[in-house]
Amino acid sequence: MDAANLLGLLAGTLTTAAFLPQVIKTWRSRSAGDISLVMFALFSLGVLLWIVYGFTVGAVPVIVANVITLLLSLTILLFKIRYK
Repeated sequence: MDAANLLGLLAGTLTTAAFLPQVIKTWRSRSAGDISLVMFALFSLGVLLWIVYGFTVGAVPVIVANVITLLLSLTILLFKIRYK
């Protein structure tokens, strides 16, 4: 794997991992009152578009990082709806 793809995977890992504390906190507290539904809905749509872009240009780091980020973001959205 070339340096650019390794850099992309590292960047994707770090930005994706940034969501884990929020998912864990929301799950443990069973509270999502401070989370913006509109923000996470728009963010999830943007991430979905990054996935489409990744497939279009064949960028594996973009695809992998954004698929995982989308799953975490949708988890937070689910918690937001569930813990009203």
